[in-house]
Amino acid sequence: MKSVLKLVTLVMVLTMGYSISAQTKNLRDFDNYRQPDQRGVNVFEAKKDTVTAFEELHVRIGGSFALQYQALDNENSGVTPLSEVGSNFNLATANLDLDVALYDGVSMHLRTYLSSRHHHEPYVKGGYFKIDKLDFISKGFMEDLMKHTTIKIGHMENNYGDAHFRRSDNAQAIHNPFVGNLIMDSFTTEVGAEVYYTADNGFFGMVGFSNGKLNQSTTISDGSTGGASFLAKLGFDKQINDDFRFRLSGSLYNTGYAPNVYLYSADRAGSRYYNIMQDASATSDNFRSGRFDPGFRNQITAIMINPFVKYGGLEFFGTVELASGKALAEADRRDANQYAGEVIYRFGDTENVYLGARYNTVSAELASGDDVSVDRFQLGAGWFLTQNVLMKAEYVVQKYKDYPTGNLLEDGQFDGLMLEAVISF
Repeated sequence: MKSVLKLVTLVMVLTMGYSISAQTKNLRDFDNYRQPDQRGVNVFEAKKDTVTAFEELHVRIGGSFALQYQALDNENSGVTPLSEVGSNFNLATANLDLDVALYDGVSMHLRTYLSSRHHHEPYVKGGYFKIDKLDFISKGFMEDLMKHTTIKIGHMENNYGDAHFRRSDNAQAIHNPFVGNLIMDSFTTEVGAEVYYTADNGFFGMVGFSNGKLNQSTTISDGSTGGASFLAKLGFDKQINDDFRFRLSGSLYNTGYAPNVYLYSADRAGSRYYNIMQDASATSDNFRSGRFDPGFRNQITAIMINPFVKYGGLEFFGTVELASGKALAEADRRDANQYAGEVIYRFGDTENVYLGARYNTVSAELASGDDVSVDRFQLGAGWFLTQNVLMKAEYVVQKYKDYPTGNLLEDGQFDGLMLEAVISF
């Protein structure tokens, strides 16, 4: 841990001076870049911009910090005792972001979790190499095609669905209007490549492949070092007029065989609802508490449809997710379906204050054959004190239904208040 901290400190010291100098020379924002502050709210894939600001190698150092005060209660049928929870502060979380303009149309992104619920020590979440121009081959090479095309390669967050653009990524929580993510939180980092094409009329598409592995290894298991994942996205996103924006996307994540499928359990940063619905006899923290993983261990097909409508300060974002899969030991595939809808109203001269509500429900068949469901209601409010500072409040209630007798989640429920402060720059 000490060696990692020293390395991170060294990188920050060596790059800080150059970063300040470079950012002073070049006041324009990064090309094709989602801002990590309030300007990034309701941004999905970064806008494709053919106008370049590149002059020389340019390093941008950014970061995020988040801290919650939690006042939640939990209960179940009482057959299996729950760990009691009270009111106090959670562990503060922090991210370090490095973005580098390497060449005209070529950039790199790297995110490190400095502190998270699951790991108190720093570790790399992932990063990617992004190509928006091919001028490094020759000036103007395939220029007409690259005006609409972006290529991403790396061990990176897969672009499955639109919900991951609105979720909290450890300390980067400024784009999430609520405190918690979805119940079935689709997020994973795998080694792969994605190719995007954006048309002038608002239509866009993406195809990608990855090796289907969260934890990289060359060890052979079941006669293979691993499988593969196929990703695709198709959508339409357009600002119809000054007041009205409409976006609709459909996404696919599909594996054949994979040693371990982590689509709903890959977030090593952990859930925002600490110590909730945990066995009283447990000796360690279930960092995924409050979430649902259907347990599709080796095969999965998942489809997500996301509508987004914004009229003035009023916006709606929806999620329809249909997933099926199984573990190798299971004979048949099982289903898990998720639906979510959130309504947000933003007001103020810069829409710096908002109120919102979200309803989220999951129904699934467990490996045991039991059909269960989980429902959550969130009522939230937020205030951007500045472009980089957000204060949030959330009331949440989550209920577990139809879990079998003796299961920890039988007649389970948690509810209460969450407060969160976020800084991102």
